Amino acid sequence: MADRITVTLDGPAGVGKTTLARNVAKKLGIAYMDTGAMFRSIGWKLGKEAEKLTPAEIEQRLTAFEFSLSGAGAKTILYLNGTPVGDEIRTEEVALMASAVATLPVVRTFLKANQQKLAAQVSLIAEGRDMGTVVFPEARYKFFLDATPEERARRRYDQLIAAGETPDMKELTEQIRKRDHQDRSRVVAPLRPADDAIIIDTTDLDIEGVFAAIISNIQ
Repeated sequence: MADRITVTLDGPAGVGKTTLARNVAKKLGIAYMDTGAMFRSIGWKLGKEAEKLTPAEIEQRLTAFEFSLSGAGAKTILYLNGTPVGDEIRTEEVALMASAVATLPVVRTFLKANQQKLAAQVSLIAEGRDMGTVVFPEARYKFFLDATPEERARRRYDQLIAAGETPDMKELTEQIRKRDHQDRSRVVAPLRPADDAIIIDTTDLDIEGVFAAIISNIQ
């Protein structure tokens, strides 16, 4: 695509944002910005002691970090201070660190600035909870994916079964409902569609159907 564009893909947990974002990035030949990996990277770098630091101390430490991107689609590489971000951030321990720092306004402000800087340099698609409302309110293409909690629980159930686990469907559904309530009712950047976002209910659509709807709207 000749002109630089930003595509946002927001929605609740379990709606298929990551897979779709990667597929759309590949189709359009643009970068995929993994915002979750950015939070994980900061959590990993700050470490467990982050919760003991003051906002001013965290802000000072954040000045030493800078993200960059190269490539497109599935071959997009996220760098932190020039080093590719790898599997070191994909542990459960780092996930907990990321969850802790993600609630801090100073971290969200820092990552918002970095994400906007990246979008000013390259065309990209960003998926998350507040990409279209907070981080990229001026994005040319905005999508909000949704599905019933029951359907998202079913999808998660199938994934866990395929991985050899024995999940409880009722428990999964309740977990998703609880997370939805937290995401939609939080004070900072609550989960909601941007006023100009295209809302796609994926309850009765497969990945291919949602992908086709997104590409059709962009083209």
